[in-house]
Amino acid sequence: MSRPAVRPADQGETSLGALALLFVKLGTTAFGGPAAHVAMMEDEVVRRRGWLTREDFLDYLGATNLIPGPNSTELAMHVGLERRGWAGLAVAGAAFIVPAAIIVGVLAWAYVRFGTLPQAAGLLYGIKPVVIAVILQAVAGLGRTALKSRALWIVGAGAALLFAFGVNELLVLAMAALACAAGQRAASGGVSAAGIALVWPAGAAAGASVAPASLAAIFGVFLKIGAVLFGSGYVLVAFLRADLVERLGWLTERQLLDAVAIGQVTPGPVFTTATFIGYILGGVPGAAVATIAIFLPAFIFVAASGPLVRRIRSSQTAGAALDGVNVASLALMAVVTIQLARTALVDPLTIALALASAGLLIRYRVNSAWLVLGGAAVGLARTMVWDGM
Repeated sequence: MSRPAVRPADQGETSLGALALLFVKLGTTAFGGPAAHVAMMEDEVVRRRGWLTREDFLDYLGATNLIPGPNSTELAMHVGLERRGWAGLAVAGAAFIVPAAIIVGVLAWAYVRFGTLPQAAGLLYGIKPVVIAVILQAVAGLGRTALKSRALWIVGAGAALLFAFGVNELLVLAMAALACAAGQRAASGGVSAAGIALVWPAGAAAGASVAPASLAAIFGVFLKIGAVLFGSGYVLVAFLRADLVERLGWLTERQLLDAVAIGQVTPGPVFTTATFIGYILGGVPGAAVATIAIFLPAFIFVAASGPLVRRIRSSQTAGAALDGVNVASLALMAVVTIQLARTALVDPLTIALALASAGLLIRYRVNSAWLVLGGAAVGLARTMVWDGM
């Protein structure tokens, strides 16, 4: 597609203050998850301000799928990089992250201070089933895009089996990428099942020694997650469960679901779930360390990949490897959601909430933030009625 000789980005310079104001606004008001964030950014950056052409916006959106990290946050960074270079990248990214992290931090304080009160327990009782429905709806939506061939279905099924048997998630993601890249090279017509079979070895679960939740350990765990997590922000749940619940024992299943619920009901990046968990583990310093660690790789990857966007996207091998990572991430999300559902769906009311939320999401595309608030209201009402009996 031909590009105009003069793009909107060339029509005057955008100040750092204007970038900061826009992304503070989005970080404070952008409810509904990554898809909603992208839609709001397109409206503000392309339609209202003309900072990017629609073609450039789509180029940068596609580039976020080729690097680890939170897609909508990285898209904000790409906009800042395009408009004002590295300073713009830093300002746009920080402006989008910080307001949401502050909101989540305040809620984390309230959770630690009041989380054992019946009213707080009731709120979370109603929110958790909705969160399960939201994640399942995301899995279904991503599946329609990611599972493009029979071979990719095979990769996804194999990944799900390995995850279910406890194989390390990073190992499975790497095997899926290698399988699809090798298959693409072996067959010009696409990824073949034979090519997959040659490079899909049996894996062993990687062990990890239990360490105390020091600030250095918190930084290391969240830095690793931010550096390797591909796909939707909901894949974060799977990584958090594998590291913090199963390997290290820093969180319970209930605390993890509570953290995800807070991430759903607040605006801005889903990755600010790390702020909530960091506060639980280490107070204000823990919240700050976890937030910096999980977002730091995104700043580095966007700075490095921004100038190479078109070259990366044109590589067939890179595209095939990305297909493998995406389907393995999808399998990981599905397996972990089933495991978490055992904690969230505990009686007929929670099952009904999850089914009703799934129906509203799929049939009417209701914003997930409204559903989370509705679940909180149901849970609070149930607690008040229960206590009054």
